[in-house]
Amino acid sequence: MKKIKISLLLATITGFAATGAMAQSKANAWEGAYGQVGVGYGNFAPSIDNGTAVIKTGRAAPFPATLAGTTSATNVNNINTGLVSLAAGYNFGINQSYVLGIGATYYPGASSSATGTLNTLYNGSVVGTTNASYNIKNLYNIFLSPGYVIDKDRLAYLKIGYTGATIGLSSPILAYNTTSLTGVTVGLGYKQMINAQWYGFGELNYASYGSQTASATTTTGTSVSNSIKGTGTDLIVGIGYRF
Repeated sequence: MKKIKISLLLATITGFAATGAMAQSKANAWEGAYGQVGVGYGNFAPSIDNGTAVIKTGRAAPFPATLAGTTSATNVNNINTGLVSLAAGYNFGINQSYVLGIGATYYPGASSSATGTLNTLYNGSVVGTTNASYNIKNLYNIFLSPGYVIDKDRLAYLKIGYTGATIGLSSPILAYNTTSLTGVTVGLGYKQMINAQWYGFGELNYASYGSQTASATTTTGTSVSNSIKGTGTDLIVGIGYRF
């Protein structure tokens, strides 16, 4: 579904570009379609709430087959990783000084991994623990971008939009599983023309992901469930082509 949304958006942007190419004049030099590639650094800081556990006892009647427990996550490290970004968009010229852009960014590949400890508790006592690792992948955002045209060679802009990502979790006693997060993103950036069509750019972006429930079953049959959310920050520099 994410790939379909992004493909539709890029098709729309291409249509806008074709329309812009047929226009006789532009409101300013930054009006029109663009594509860009960037590299940089990203950070993801998770927040994992205490959850629930259904613990299999392995005992026959009249003993209970399961017990109601809780889960917690401790010593969870942030992800710090290198990033590659691919983006495309279209800037609508409002007047000589302002544009309003629409665009999409996709970050291919997966982040580096970080670690944490998952604990299963019964009556407040830890009855099971495992070290786990997680990473981020399928990161994307769709955004609006109001910009201020400093001159024909320079553009300053803001970004606000919708973002999504997938968290992959694994441990020695948990099969690999994923949880999808969505949220909002804001950012700011600057573009500087290098020649008639190529430009360099820099961006700082921040994302806040809303809470989602992550569930898994251990190799012993215990079902665990935790609520997870988080924030992400990235700093990207790169080059782009202004059509």
